[in-house]
Amino acid sequence: MNLKVNLAGVELNNPVMTASGTFGSGMEYSSFVDLNQLGAVVTKGVANVPWPGNPTPRIAETYGGMLNAVGLQNPGIDVFVERDLPFLKQYDTKVIVNVCGKSTKDYVEVVERLADEAVDLLEINISCPNVKEGGIAFGQNPKSVEEITREVKRVAKQPIIMKLSPNVTDITETAKAAEAGGADVLSLINTLTGMKIDVNRRCFVLANKTGGLSGPAIKPVAVRMVYQVANAVNLPIIGMGGIMNVEDALEFILAGATAVSVGTANFANPCTTMEIVQGLQKYLEKNKIDDINSLVGLVK
Repeated sequence: MNLKVNLAGVELNNPVMTASGTFGSGMEYSSFVDLNQLGAVVTKGVANVPWPGNPTPRIAETYGGMLNAVGLQNPGIDVFVERDLPFLKQYDTKVIVNVCGKSTKDYVEVVERLADEAVDLLEINISCPNVKEGGIAFGQNPKSVEEITREVKRVAKQPIIMKLSPNVTDITETAKAAEAGGADVLSLINTLTGMKIDVNRRCFVLANKTGGLSGPAIKPVAVRMVYQVANAVNLPIIGMGGIMNVEDALEFILAGATAVSVGTANFANPCTTMEIVQGLQKYLEKNKIDDINSLVGLVK
């Protein structure tokens, strides 16, 4: 029973990875999760300089999920290279670095810095606010998506994953733009923009007013978008958005995802990723399926 999958020439032992921002760089989870059992670890967003993040409160529970407005707080590329990468190199898993920035130059700086590091793929978070465009996310404008993809691809030594925002009218347009810019892989979806109000205090629950909605509540939207994109471009897809168990992961694979990322579920059950890997193995055995890849995009 083969669980190995291929993303732009990089072979993963299985299709299960962590979603950026929910797993740190694996250190916090290493006492619960055997990182060797995962297809890949996707790091928290890394910027060219340290980012302080948003003011608190910046996390809120909601029906079927959570809102976060952490603001991509991170210590910057220098600390990441000196502290986090040596830790990850100890494990037999692929390393995917999530890259964030406030301008194209910011992204390019991080990608150039990682060119000669032991990193397997780069996930470019284009849901970041573009400061030069008045704060609109890079990923909401197809023209911007194509431009930033092309610029990053020009300097990258590793294959590039463009992480698509669901906060658009037609996600296939941004997917096609990323493909035109030279993307190697697409990952989707990032969080949906949401809001929560405290009726007793009559104020916003999050200091940022809005936050990213993740968890089971967004899964049907995510599965639909993965299906649409899988049928619009010729690139491998990493599906994510509310995956809590093996059945959820299989939905994304059948919709067209070659691999899956688990995010919010890590907070409720740190062992979710390992349980999904084991569940996929059992599913293949039970259904006498030799290769997980035969399920990718099977539902048309």
